[in-house]
Amino acid sequence: MSFPTAAKSALANPQLRHNLARATRTIRARRAAVVSEVADWERQREAGAAIKDAALLDLDRQLERLEAAVQAAGGSVHWAPDAAAATAIIARLVRAAGSTEAIKVKSMASEEIGLDEALAAAGITAHETDLAELIVQLGDDRPSHILVPAIHRNRVEIRDLFEAKLGERGLSPEPRELAAAARRHLRERFLSVGVGISGANFAVAETGAVCLVESEGNGRMCTTLPHTLITLMGIEKVVPRFADLATMLPLLARSATGERMNPYTSLWTGAREDGDGPRDFHLVLLDNGRTDVLADAVGRQSLRCIRCSACLNVCPVYERTGGHAYESTYPGPIGAILSPQLSGMREHASLPAASTLCGACYEVCPVKIDIPAVLVHLRARVVAGGQAPRGEGAAMRALARILLSRRGYEAAQRAARHGELGPGQRLLGPLAAWTVSRELPQAPAQSFRGWWHEHRA
Repeated sequence: MSFPTAAKSALANPQLRHNLARATRTIRARRAAVVSEVADWERQREAGAAIKDAALLDLDRQLERLEAAVQAAGGSVHWAPDAAAATAIIARLVRAAGSTEAIKVKSMASEEIGLDEALAAAGITAHETDLAELIVQLGDDRPSHILVPAIHRNRVEIRDLFEAKLGERGLSPEPRELAAAARRHLRERFLSVGVGISGANFAVAETGAVCLVESEGNGRMCTTLPHTLITLMGIEKVVPRFADLATMLPLLARSATGERMNPYTSLWTGAREDGDGPRDFHLVLLDNGRTDVLADAVGRQSLRCIRCSACLNVCPVYERTGGHAYESTYPGPIGAILSPQLSGMREHASLPAASTLCGACYEVCPVKIDIPAVLVHLRARVVAGGQAPRGEGAAMRALARILLSRRGYEAAQRAARHGELGPGQRLLGPLAAWTVSRELPQAPAQSFRGWWHEHRA
């Protein structure tokens, strides 16, 4: 389903729009407050972008350094060129650990490859432990936000879901009580399941350390209690030096959750024989289209993304449609440039147009991804690939003829003022394709030209 089609359904849901507006306003305000405390925020953004670019332009060597450091620390490294390879590797590792269950930390990479579904097909049950991901899993739903996957649901909806799926009775919709219900459900799994699966925010080539940040503590339970830990990581998450984390972690925390530092920042290096952490550690390095993105001189800056979701929280399009309308793992502005590049322009040809190009996303991006520039670049690729809406070229040529003629332009203005053109109207002939995915604005009651003729003295 294209974005324009999916968005219409979302726009017709007033509860969804209320939930999104309230949540994104809150997150925006928190981020703005903590960013304002940093006098050299722009310099930090530039430093973060430079760190990511240095790693990306030297990616093959940095990944080999990371592999060697992980292996030296007793861990194993697995290379996955695509989603099928990654899910097969992880399923094999879970079975090798003698388990048919795994506890999972929230991970966008695992969503990208459909890991939970692939494990289920292999007879393995994946238990989501992040509160929002648990809500999504219990509701047979899909995440709609990178950082807050259940942002489209309110407290009452979550209370009803917990009562129906967890057998809880008499719950109130207060966050503390909902969190306690989730804790009761998850605690048994933390203590009994022997395999943990995590994502990674960063991995350090210099030392082999893997870094995970979160706000609940469930991630730390998943990465320390099981005997076997499997970490799935996109290859772009590597940074060259341990010292780089001093720049990247504050950028991520302030941009993502509006905190000066994440409440839980976990780092581990390899496996442990003393029982203080996993005895068996596996790092799965996922490509899944990333090297193709790296080959695009304009599009490769998308790989700087540290999944903070700040761009979603300021985007006027996302705030009104939510994440499901994007029909992709990565929603919002970053999804509009990542998904077409990772999953294919043909499948997501409408996403580069899901933007007003207002530039708010670029202003808040902690690693200075010029999302509007990449969107324009990808729109050109859509046209060059013959995937533009049918008849768009003819429509634009016809429109050019109207706008180049004073008589034609004035006739169009009159038609718009008399209600013949406006919101909900569809143009005819070669212009029809243009209004399939766009809505005409409401014309003013009087044109400037008409006002000028009336008032000039």
